[in-house]
Amino acid sequence: MITFDLPRVREAHEPPEARGLARDAVRLMVSGTDTGSVTHHAFTDLPTLLRPGDLLVVNDSATLPAAVRLDRLSVHFSTEREDGSWLVELRRRTAGTTGPYNGGEPGEWLPLPGGATLRLLERETPRLWRARADRDVPAYLREYGVPIRYSYVERDWPLSAYQTVFGVRPGSAEMPSAGRPFSHELVTALVSRGVMVAPITLHTGVASPEKDEPPYPERYRVPVQTARLVNQAEGRVIAVGTTVVRALETAALHGSGEVRAAEGWTSHVVTPAGGVRVVDGLITGLHEPRSSHLMMLSAIAGEDLLSRSYDEALREGYLWHEFGDLHMITPYQIRIK
Repeated sequence: MITFDLPRVREAHEPPEARGLARDAVRLMVSGTDTGSVTHHAFTDLPTLLRPGDLLVVNDSATLPAAVRLDRLSVHFSTEREDGSWLVELRRRTAGTTGPYNGGEPGEWLPLPGGATLRLLERETPRLWRARADRDVPAYLREYGVPIRYSYVERDWPLSAYQTVFGVRPGSAEMPSAGRPFSHELVTALVSRGVMVAPITLHTGVASPEKDEPPYPERYRVPVQTARLVNQAEGRVIAVGTTVVRALETAALHGSGEVRAAEGWTSHVVTPAGGVRVVDGLITGLHEPRSSHLMMLSAIAGEDLLSRSYDEALREGYLWHEFGDLHMITPYQIRIK
């Protein structure tokens, strides 16, 4: 896996709109997997970089205001389980943000704002608890929750700053951020060019930046129409976000490698050893050093091209994290079906 140092100046501390830019006015680096080239563009150039028949697959999960702040702790609601319990992360509140918190005991009750309570049941992972609230959690979060924010974002932003134009199914603890730079105008321009757009749903859990660990099971759905479009695509199949790769590759794990309509829970981790079977390319943000997402990017781009791309991104002043710039990894040539 590639490693690098990420200077603080390369972190996006606020949405581009706060920097006087339009949502879609971020930068886009393009890495060609068949040419080995790395080029630099505006994100609004995307319609000229794609071709008629290409298929963009997007995540239509919308972001919940998943953080509830107590006096000394913050509870990050991550993922609802089948039995109505939730996976939650407890975070210690520090000056304006949060940090890791290793406390908590099975059976402990936490008082929440508005008279609600949360009971810790058992640890699911070293940082996540399975817990049960005495309220309907999505409804409670709409009243008392705020978007999850980490230390590189210096102040609170409204929930609208953490939504994408594709988000119609609330359920993600953190924004599927690769879709954030798309504007309605840009989507119209893509469709007018003959680029198709199809949705999947994958509700993302919390991804605390201090932890280097693979993703845990998350809920996903690949609709029948999307599976059909992927299997019949005449051009490149390009996933908008690592969540989309995870969903599509899960739906193609069995059988001939074609995507099947599917829903449920996925624990699938894309690695260079396993490779990808469905997607030709990926639009994604720039990921932190040692992030498990870099394994997926290496599986698509190869480690050499990915390493050179990240060197270029640092040298050219790209911005990281959910409010930052974008990276497209794709072959220039259309694959032969």
